[in-house]
Amino acid sequence: MRRRIGIDVGGTNTDAVLLEDDRVLHAVKTPTTADVTSGIVAALRDLLARWRAAGGGGPVDAVMIGTTHFTNAIVQRRHLVAVAAIRIGLPASASLEPFVDWPEDLAAVARGEIVMLAGGHEYDGRPIVPFDTAGMRAAARRIREAGIRSAAVASVFSPLNPECEDRAAEILAEECPGIAVTRSHDLGRIGLLERENVALLNACLVDLARRTACAFAEALAASGVAAPLYLTQNDGTVMLASAAEAFPVYSFASGPTNSMRGAALLSGRDNALVIDVGGTTTDVGSLRHGFPREANSVVEIGGVRTLFRMPDLLSLGLGGGTIVTGDGDRLTIGPHSVGYQLTERSLVFGGFELTMTDVAVAAGLLDLGDRRRVAALPPRLIEAALARAHAMIEDGVDRMKIDAREAPLIAVGGGCFLVPPRLAGISEVIHVPHQAVANAVGAAMAQVSGEADQIFQGLSRDEAIAAARQLAEDRAVLAGAERTTLTVVEVEDLPLAYLPGNSLRTRVRVVGDVAGS
Repeated sequence: MRRRIGIDVGGTNTDAVLLEDDRVLHAVKTPTTADVTSGIVAALRDLLARWRAAGGGGPVDAVMIGTTHFTNAIVQRRHLVAVAAIRIGLPASASLEPFVDWPEDLAAVARGEIVMLAGGHEYDGRPIVPFDTAGMRAAARRIREAGIRSAAVASVFSPLNPECEDRAAEILAEECPGIAVTRSHDLGRIGLLERENVALLNACLVDLARRTACAFAEALAASGVAAPLYLTQNDGTVMLASAAEAFPVYSFASGPTNSMRGAALLSGRDNALVIDVGGTTTDVGSLRHGFPREANSVVEIGGVRTLFRMPDLLSLGLGGGTIVTGDGDRLTIGPHSVGYQLTERSLVFGGFELTMTDVAVAAGLLDLGDRRRVAALPPRLIEAALARAHAMIEDGVDRMKIDAREAPLIAVGGGCFLVPPRLAGISEVIHVPHQAVANAVGAAMAQVSGEADQIFQGLSRDEAIAAARQLAEDRAVLAGAERTTLTVVEVEDLPLAYLPGNSLRTRVRVVGDVAGS
């Protein structure tokens, strides 16, 4: 018997569930707090109180937390540290410096030292010029003197040959004891600027990730829960908090991903569209074999172009807390939301903002707050607002379909009362038990993953896949997986005709159970 606690932080609510194997024992929903952490503590306290009041007790095997800390830090330009950006590629790649395509306000916060060095590799794996180790050592000393505690290293074609990035990291460790180093080939793919951007974002967040993981661990200890702490990742899996500290960018979009994994468990469907309607946004994605479909294009985060592992999601400014303004043809829904202040600012709770929750209560779709406070809303306004919301949902779902065939749609989230019973192109709309806390269910049920995405040369297809699988399994074990439970969930190989030496880009992903669970 396995017991797990899953906690997911949304823009409006923080949800927590206790799972025993695949069965939901208890669930709570509390308002998200401005500092996020205190909301997690409150949700954990309420969940444990319900469990004990029902006569429950005993050990908990693991606690999984999905947090918006890191996404919010980028969007709000807060809690970031200045980083050293080290690019290895001279005499090539000198025309566009690091941070060149960043929003200026974000670059002003994150830009520390910029170092451009000779080195890097050609597309066929040959060195452009020898790596400037002397220049790297001198730069490391300047970085130490400047007091910079985090650095990102990006080298030309490092996914093909990471030698320069590895050597730069070694020199930084020697000259700047305790510095956090992000190597771009650990995160991104081919495409220097996008890969460098991911590494820079990650380096900006490492200090926050350490403090966040420490605060979560202290919250668990204060609650009397003696269990390993995991943070959810954006591929529908989890990673030991101690390992996740090094890669906070992998938590971007983990909330919608948790909801999709929870939808798969609660519905018993491994292949379907999923719509997660929260208090602030609606996210639409697609399940493939029980996991979110991955995006294969450039994704902007806080205005920064990136290319790394991210789920393929469409986000709409629609949720239970979305503000409704105007009337008739001038009716506007969103994108602003009252968020976690729903119980203070919406009409049914005594506030003065008209939200989609108020509209739903007036329409009889929801029984929440004081219905008398919305009794005077014009029927025309209610009908127009719901029609606009339904049109937004229908358009969003249609955009996420990959073919013209009808597909099932699983509706989850606290705001899924906004999803109409019938949609064009949808075979059925599926509502599931505990749908309001599907995100926390997805966090609690998550397995641990490992992924390798690398270019191999001089190997046969089978040899390249075997090498990538071994690398992925080693990474999964480091992240907290039990090696004997690992299974391959995705294999992708692509011959690269423009590279010599029988080059093959191979991506393998494995998942396994939490070690010791």
